[in-house]
This record gives sequence, structure tokens and C-alpha cells, in this order.
Amino acid sequence: MANHPSAKKRARSDHAKRLRNRYYAKTTRTAIKKLRNTTKKEEAQESLPRVVSLIDRLAKKSVIHKNKAANLKAKLTQHVNRLQ
Repeated sequence: MANHPSAKKRARSDHAKRLRNRYYAKTTRTAIKKLRNTTKKEEAQESLPRVVSLIDRLAKKSVIHKNKAANLKAKLTQHVNRLQ
């Protein structure tokens, strides 16, 4: 366990950031799954910008790697474009 006051504060802030990152990551994963399960093209095209925005925010805050974000966006866009 941390002994110094700064280390204790760091542990508290790390815990809070971890919980926040987990929430945003889980929300994004759920949105991605929902988009992948969509079969209607119009509905998918409406939700794609929102999902891409969520992915970009995760990459910007280094919750996920920028290359993973790029791969996810490319695959999702490809999926939406293939829908009829």
C-alpha cells in the first residue's frame, strides 16, 4: 500500500480514472455490437457517426490504441456500406 501522501492521492485518482475508462469503453463496445447487429441500412447510417465519435474519444484519451480505433472505424464503415 502507498505510504506517501502523493502516492495515496495517485492511487485514488488512478482508481477513479480506471472506473471512468471502463464505463466509456463498455459503452462504446455495446454501441459497436448494436451497430454490427443492425440489418437496416438507414438505421446503421444514422448510428455510424455517433459510434465513430465514441471510438475517436477513446483513442484520444488513450483508452484504446489509435490503430485499433482506425481498424474499428474502417470495419464498421465497411459493414454499413455492405448493407442493403
